[in-house]
Amino acid sequence: MTFYVYVEPDAERRSTAGAVYSEYGFAIVDSLADLEYHLPRNPETLLVMIGATVDLEEALTFAAYQRVQRPLLGVIVLRRTLEPDVLARAMRSGVREVVDELDAEGIRVASARSIDLSKALSTTLRSSPDVQRAKVVTVFAGKGGCGKSVVATNLAAALCADGSRRVLLVDLALQFGDVAIMLQLPPNRSISDAISMAGKMDEAGLRSVITPCRPGLDALLAPSSPAEGEHVSRELVTEILEVARDMYDYIVLDTPPAVTDQVLSALDLTDWFVPIVTPDLPTLKSVRLTIEMFDLLEYPRDRRLVVFNRANTEVGLSLEDVEEAVGAHLSVHVPSSRDVTVSVNRGVPLVLSDPTHPVSLAIRKLADRCAGVSSNVESRRRLFALGRKR
Repeated sequence: MTFYVYVEPDAERRSTAGAVYSEYGFAIVDSLADLEYHLPRNPETLLVMIGATVDLEEALTFAAYQRVQRPLLGVIVLRRTLEPDVLARAMRSGVREVVDELDAEGIRVASARSIDLSKALSTTLRSSPDVQRAKVVTVFAGKGGCGKSVVATNLAAALCADGSRRVLLVDLALQFGDVAIMLQLPPNRSISDAISMAGKMDEAGLRSVITPCRPGLDALLAPSSPAEGEHVSRELVTEILEVARDMYDYIVLDTPPAVTDQVLSALDLTDWFVPIVTPDLPTLKSVRLTIEMFDLLEYPRDRRLVVFNRANTEVGLSLEDVEEAVGAHLSVHVPSSRDVTVSVNRGVPLVLSDPTHPVSLAIRKLADRCAGVSSNVESRRRLFALGRKR
């Protein structure tokens, strides 16, 4: 991880001052363009020190943009001479301090102050009840045909809670995503349209590539061409999710049946891990490997909700057999039903077309677990609502 960055186009300064800064953990880049490439790949960065030969207008523009997009990021500008008008303009642009490039002690003190401020702001934002970032729920299966996309689309619709929550459904199956066809959405916009915005993604940019589904539910679709998906980088996925977490209450990720770089970047930001199990030996093996991978990556066990899909299928495997095979407790049991296929062909999630269907009730139980809501309370609310409609 890189917490500090020093930007200096001048090769001589980079070799002298840069050598000193690198000993303190600074990454060294030679332009603001390289810095724009560096930051999305290092979202934990707390401090950027802009060298004296960087154009002042470009430095101030960068600081003004980052003040809104990344308020935790501190910007210090080094100058050869300190002029009053430069100091005033820098402060208005969001620069935390302007320091003489030869004042080593001043640079050290300014850096320490800026880092302390960033850490304090981070703690304040995390503890503030008014600041809620979206919970990321990743639905994953090690092989195809498990009903993963059905679970993901229905889960997103259930979390939406009739429009009272904001939910983004992201199709990370970049080569052969099914979300668009399952929800009958026009593939006019997709995640591949965000490629040109890599390194500078913001809320307006993300909104330009999402597709509204219904009140409270949006979708970020997979590319219509498999070739386009190859150009969606891990870093872009991270950047999209970081921006989306400030726009939504929940983000549901439908993933491919493979552990790609893009999937790993999503898993690193995930709050709830939802592996899908079906009662067949190849799937049980793949889920066991998935659970072991989660353990290896130290993803928290109490944040895993294993879904037993087609749980009522009679294939000679008991519930105990399945749990022993995958090495995990099965949190939610979703029964098999032909109505699921009918709902997929209609393009309407079953939780919306038939809220009291056994499959819908199971998915809503999963949604309640993700939302931290008591299923019993929610069930009473729904029954009361149904009673009033009659």
